[in-house]
Amino acid sequence: MSRYLAFALALFAVTLTACNTIAGAGQDISKGGQAITNSAEKAK
Repeated sequence: MSRYLAFALALFAVTLTACNTIAGAGQDISKGGQAITNSAEKAK
């Protein structure tokens, strides 16, 4: 039972880390898109 609990906690920790990484990547991509949009608006 303790092995199962340790595995579940480790899996939970990895999942939280992955979610934060993916969220950060999404924010970076969004900011990059906004920069491109702003550049295109200035070039009009």
